[in-house]
Amino acid sequence: MEGTSIDGASTPSPLAKWKADFSRAFQYYLDRSTPHSFKRWLGTLAVAAVYFLRVYFVQGFYIVSYGLGIYVLNLLIGFLSPMVDPELDVLEGAALPTKDSDEFKPFIRRLPEFKFWYSITKAFCVAIVMTFFSIFDVPVFWPILVAYWIILFLLTMKRQIVHMIKFKYIPFDIGKQASVNF
Repeated sequence: MEGTSIDGASTPSPLAKWKADFSRAFQYYLDRSTPHSFKRWLGTLAVAAVYFLRVYFVQGFYIVSYGLGIYVLNLLIGFLSPMVDPELDVLEGAALPTKDSDEFKPFIRRLPEFKFWYSITKAFCVAIVMTFFSIFDVPVFWPILVAYWIILFLLTMKRQIVHMIKFKYIPFDIGKQASVNF
């Protein structure tokens, strides 16, 4: 029996050991990168630039780019949305504070910044790999895809901004909030 020793104890195969070591090292570097958000986003910007240069020079893979754009838009909506949707929780009695006397509830994202960054970076890496396989290079008229994506983006962002205004939340930290007493 492969992977077992004489005394019946199982020993990991070299592939399983390599996978565990790689996973541990990868997680170590991910954990180390957590407080360095600016550097992480610069790295993602570099990966995105490599992808866009690859698509530009190959002159193809527009369907992959469109799918990537839809995925990033979906992640952006999760990043801008609160974990608890006030529209759905009105029935249960939990809502964002609307008056000064209401309890303060901080904005908690549905998709945290680190997971947002990690998902976008992973998506760009997968898209780069996909550009090396001609099966994903489906011939399409790309200006229609770009126009459709822009329309989808504008409609989705309009809906999200209306939601933010209606329930009075800001998904960004603008700095230390100063209270003004007159």
